[in-house]
Amino acid sequence: MSELPDIENLYRLDGKVCVVTGASSGFGDRFARVLSAAGAKVVVAARRHDRLEELVADLPDAIAIQCDVSSDEECKKLIDESISHYGRIDVLVNNAGTTDAVHPAEEANIDLFRKVVDVNLNSCFLLAALAAQDMLTRQEGSIINVASVHGLVASAPNLQPAYVASKAGLVNLTRELAVQWAKRGIRVNVLCPGYFETELTQVMFDDERSSSWIARNASMGRGGTPEELDGALLFLASSASSYV
Repeated sequence: MSELPDIENLYRLDGKVCVVTGASSGFGDRFARVLSAAGAKVVVAARRHDRLEELVADLPDAIAIQCDVSSDEECKKLIDESISHYGRIDVLVNNAGTTDAVHPAEEANIDLFRKVVDVNLNSCFLLAALAAQDMLTRQEGSIINVASVHGLVASAPNLQPAYVASKAGLVNLTRELAVQWAKRGIRVNVLCPGYFETELTQVMFDDERSSSWIARNASMGRGGTPEELDGALLFLASSASSYV
């Protein structure tokens, strides 16, 4: 029998470089703080640079890079500047996301559909591919995509065809990349959160009708809070999940 693990260090990320998109609020802000607390050097990216600077001020070793992930050029700049500053990328958290306003699919709003898919799916592919180019030189790395429960099931009673399609695509893209890169040392996994109380969803939780619907339909009778993903994030980012 092998030795028992060093529990105190099992989820440590000392010296690792982690890139987190969508870090100006919600999950992204929380993820950046948790990764930093585990010892990582963190690159935080989002469109709102002022919010990123506030976040970086709270972290011991972090930089902020303004990035609109719907832009291919800005995605490339994010990866290039991360490597230029820290020399490598060990963990990529594809967290940036957007949604379409509730509307029936028959409205055929293809411009909105493309916009949502660009942010939620296309950017994740491009950032993963670019980060993998660096990771493959060391045969090591972890990519964590943030999808949604609506990547697995329909969004009823909401009507969000673009969001559902983009998150479902991200789930299956994760499977494809995981298989392509597993033998070359890169792990690719996906988180599919349900209804969590964040800045983006606060209006739902503040509304009595919406919050009651969440409580009735969530298995635990309530929505989640961002800190309840801390363990899953650290597991997937660290060597604790070396065979996942």
